[in-house]
Amino acid sequence: MSGNVPARGGTTEATRAEADPFTSLRRGMDRLFDQVMGGFAMPFTGPGVLSPRVDIAETPQGLEVTAELPGIEPKDVTVEIEAGVLTLRAERSSERTEEDKAKRWHLVERQSGTYLRRFALPFDAEPDKVEARFDKGVLHVAIPRPQDARPQAKRVEIKG
Repeated sequence: MSGNVPARGGTTEATRAEADPFTSLRRGMDRLFDQVMGGFAMPFTGPGVLSPRVDIAETPQGLEVTAELPGIEPKDVTVEIEAGVLTLRAERSSERTEEDKAKRWHLVERQSGTYLRRFALPFDAEPDKVEARFDKGVLHVAIPRPQDARPQAKRVEIKG
């Protein structure tokens, strides 16, 4: 049965999904995750804006950021750090042209979009020490932690 045709009792699949306890739980978990992240991930949406998959690992040395940017050329990727915010941006565009004079048709399709992600950094990074490389559609960014911001192990005395 199609998703637009009401089932018995006048409910659609979309209505059943709204009443599904697992869907409700998922939405609640998403809201909780957004609250816990406390603005670390700064979403940006809009027409033509794509959100690439990003992995961020924090180590004693700093942050390791990996972003999937399929179909992007290294020259179209920009990595910026400004005012404690890491910005990953990539422009994607393609054009396909087909023509058949015997059938008198001509086709031109254009596709474009911007990959954009912004992250608030948990420490003040030194932009001159940030390294980025691009390999087979994957962007790797290493953001070293400043020497004075590196975590120091300290033994805590137990009283009593």
